[in-house]
Amino acid sequence: MSKSENCWVSKEGNYLLAHVIADCMKWPRLQIFKGDNEEQEKLLKKSCTLYVGNLSFYTTEEQIYELFSKSGDIKKIIMGLDKMKKTACGFCFVEYYSRADAENAMRYINGTRLDDRIIRTDWDAGFKEGRQYGRGRSGGQVLPKRLDSQLMVSTTSRRESRGFILHL
Repeated sequence: MSKSENCWVSKEGNYLLAHVIADCMKWPRLQIFKGDNEEQEKLLKKSCTLYVGNLSFYTTEEQIYELFSKSGDIKKIIMGLDKMKKTACGFCFVEYYSRADAENAMRYINGTRLDDRIIRTDWDAGFKEGRQYGRGRSGGQVLPKRLDSQLMVSTTSRRESRGFILHL
């Protein structure tokens, strides 16, 4: 992968994950998962942790708990924080006790509305200390290497003044 305009671009083409584009515009210092694809897939297949993105900065941990506990027993919620201000910055991690409960959340909660925002969930290989910081100057977010073919965006396609055009 090569770096272009503070975002990571695949060698196969000028495609970026749609959620990476949104994150890149806000987080110029992205970190990439340091293991190989096989290791990452193995971690994701047994993970009970979800990444939750596109949260309002005003969404509280209690609201997340109320919504996500409908899918099962929650072990913990880690709110994404601005490293400097220690304020919410639009993402969190939700860890369940069981994989089945996490799968229910992926199936039924992904794409729902919370605080007038359509939230997205994705599997996370597991929370590690420091990943709760997302928007501070020295913060960053670990992103998977794997490509999600349903969320690809062409950076060479028609551009509008407001950003990229999504091709789903």
